[in-house]
Amino acid sequence: MSWWQGLLGFVSGLLIAVVTAPVGVSGAVFLLPVQLSVLNVPSPAVTPTNLLFNVVATPGALLRYRERGHLGGPLTRLLVLGTLPGVVVGALVRVFLLPGPQVFRLLVALLLLPLGLWLWLRTLRPPRHPGAPDGPSPRGVTALAVAVGVVGGMYGIGGGSLLGPILAGRGVPVATVAPAALASTFVTSIAGALTYAVLALTASGDIAPDWALGLLCGLGGLIGGYLGAHLQPRLPETGLRLLLGTLAIALACLYALQALS
Repeated sequence: MSWWQGLLGFVSGLLIAVVTAPVGVSGAVFLLPVQLSVLNVPSPAVTPTNLLFNVVATPGALLRYRERGHLGGPLTRLLVLGTLPGVVVGALVRVFLLPGPQVFRLLVALLLLPLGLWLWLRTLRPPRHPGAPDGPSPRGVTALAVAVGVVGGMYGIGGGSLLGPILAGRGVPVATVAPAALASTFVTSIAGALTYAVLALTASGDIAPDWALGLLCGLGGLIGGYLGAHLQPRLPETGLRLLLGTLAIALACLYALQALS
């Protein structure tokens, strides 16, 4: 790794986390195309490198949310309970069944584009019956978390970029979603990184993370995440929902273009 790659990784992690931390996204999902297309991290090593970024970066935002008393609660426990086993399954699938990045890009685009558009629609045109119960059931949250954990383990995206739009679209306040999604991302990223470290001892290919790059990106994300979480109370709920929807749509379009090029 050259000095400019390390500097670019640090700055990218910082800037991305500032924008994404207020809505519960670690930023790894946006860092992934930088690693693949600019920093030339090989596949599937890019996945554990992204998970390493999550492990280092998310404590910054979590610390800020904890200082405000927003960390913890039933939603956090449900998300961790589901994503933790899912990320291990996803890592196994990624290494042994689906090592290429093209399928991943199409998958993410197909998932995030309708999610982002749905969240925009739900924000700009709220339900006509405000008295209806908001949010999915606990069992539904756990099932969703398992599915997101599998995807996160396959591609090192943490899961907040998927959990955030879905839960916010179902009526859960972003201020509740953000710390829970980031806490889930942190715990599952540790499990995912350890799984890839074990697999690197038994399987061939570029499986181990790029430790230096992952740590530098993570240090940038650590600072950016704290700053982003600090900004969240100053942003209105409508603005946070639209920001989350915009991030989902932008990423879907980016990955669709890359997959089709």
